[in-house]
Amino acid sequence: MPEPQLIPVRNGAFQTNTWTQGGGPPLLYLHGTTGLQRWPNWLERLSGRFRVVAPQHPGFGESTGIELLDDFLDLVLYYADFMEATGLERPAVVGHSFGGSIAAELAAIYPDSVDKLVLVAPNGLWDDAHPITDIFAMTEPELVRISWHDYDAAKKNGLFQIPETDEEKGFALLDRTKALSSAGKFLWPIPDKGLKKRIGRIKAPSILVWGASDKIVPPAYGPIFQGHLTEAKVVEIPGAGHYPMIEQPERFIEALEGFLA
Repeated sequence: MPEPQLIPVRNGAFQTNTWTQGGGPPLLYLHGTTGLQRWPNWLERLSGRFRVVAPQHPGFGESTGIELLDDFLDLVLYYADFMEATGLERPAVVGHSFGGSIAAELAAIYPDSVDKLVLVAPNGLWDDAHPITDIFAMTEPELVRISWHDYDAAKKNGLFQIPETDEEKGFALLDRTKALSSAGKFLWPIPDKGLKKRIGRIKAPSILVWGASDKIVPPAYGPIFQGHLTEAKVVEIPGAGHYPMIEQPERFIEALEGFLA
């Protein structure tokens, strides 16, 4: 299991906490709203075939520099610089939720910089008939409960961590507050930041992956995204909520490897 390292971006203005592993074609993973606290098993699987680079966004975890970013466009431009700093040339880009909207914007603004695009329950578009859940108005227990197809099974199988000691609870609260505050800077009040005006610029072949039971970003957005893309397919994974890569890892990896190959 790799240890994260701080990578300087823009001459050290940003210090980006980043996991890197593998030696194949490059793959950039952009995490969702709740952050990336550790190297997950499903990325370990992908690192057997790809050079996987998984950063924490500015303001998340140990990554710094969020005060230098004013809006979503700034965040996308930052990631163009991050790719240069890490030597990522035309990587496959996998983005989940909040990270999915970053990945889509990156592929739209820099269409020649992304080889293939994997969007997992991405934010970025808005449909009044299918509103995205306002996670900023929810308590931590409420958010955790709706994140899974089967909350009780996910809890029993240890798919998410439950802090037990007062110290662990304090760290978890601090991490959640920091993550939501950082994400809110770019997503609040709704996660539509104009992607619909640029999404047609995406050249990369794309796959849209949803957990069929996603209660945060409804699966109805799959066909909506697909309608804006010239080459895209939608995969719904049964028995999964907002985290199909964790709840149904075999089906998720199978979908990604088939597409990325």
